[in-house]
Amino acid sequence: MNFCSDNVTGGAPEILAHLAAVNDEPVMPYGADPVTQRVEARLAALFERAPNAIASFPVATGTAANALILSCLAPPHGAVFCHRDAHINVDECGAPELMTGGAKLIPLEGEAAKLTPQTVADALAQGWAGVVHHVQPACLSITQATEAGAVYTPDEVAALAAVAHAHGLTLHMDGARFANALAAVGCTPAEMTWKAGVDALSFGATKNGALAAEAAVFFDPARAADFAFRRKRAGHLFSKMRFLSAQLEGYLADDLWLRNARAANAMAARLAEGLGRTPGVTLAAPVAANEVFAHIPKAAAEALRGEGFQFYPWTALGEDCHRFVTAWNTKAEHVDRLLETARRTKAA
Repeated sequence: MNFCSDNVTGGAPEILAHLAAVNDEPVMPYGADPVTQRVEARLAALFERAPNAIASFPVATGTAANALILSCLAPPHGAVFCHRDAHINVDECGAPELMTGGAKLIPLEGEAAKLTPQTVADALAQGWAGVVHHVQPACLSITQATEAGAVYTPDEVAALAAVAHAHGLTLHMDGARFANALAAVGCTPAEMTWKAGVDALSFGATKNGALAAEAAVFFDPARAADFAFRRKRAGHLFSKMRFLSAQLEGYLADDLWLRNARAANAMAARLAEGLGRTPGVTLAAPVAANEVFAHIPKAAAEALRGEGFQFYPWTALGEDCHRFVTAWNTKAEHVDRLLETARRTKAA
């Protein structure tokens, strides 16, 4: 009954079975294996790109995907604009700055951890470009779904891309919960990314059923010209790369990734609907994907923890606010027991 994060889960059985299957035969190391080659082809097809019009690279963590992509998109004297609450700004221990060789993150404000075209345009209008004393605008990074559980529509992504590209910036999407956002919006992967102007994507799988697997995806291979060397230097070129790739292959097979995301989103909707009907509890934000933020009285929060439920306080949205994250294997009975406990405590 751990609702702290979708990182608390184990691996999806289908992915574990696929790992066991690729374990049987020896194959060449460092990505020169058929599993990795199949994943590259699968990602190209998934995003409706010709094989020579996309470049993808398995890595083990979202931090590696984000930081290594940004190292290709921003020079050491560059600026990466992002939301104040973006994972790259708050939760990656300076990895983007390290991997870029010193590029500066410029945090911006926005409701529900979303950026708007006007916010970005206003920031870029402050006279960065061409001034030798300032870092130079290089990249805009957005998170899908955001750190506050919101999602961008393809039109919203396109509007941000238009501003970024007009000022010579690339657009990076941190897609740690890309599948959840895609399931919530109901569009295609291509419509959410390159068709809307995204230049590079951190394609997440770990939070949605994989053990440790992400992919750095570039929609212009020229931008990834030296990514392979950066990945090696950063320690993310696995000798037995097939075990990262096998997770991604199992993840994408038979639409497991979207089925898992829909299951997680459905449990979040179930939880949000129930909390919204619980006296004394109010939702802090609309629920779009698989994160629920709710204002819960102290006694109810303590009762929930006493019953064995785990979840994080989220004081950025208020002293009594808490975050609940559902996952691909969240059980409906655990959601219902949480709701019953909250209602029973309030009634008492």
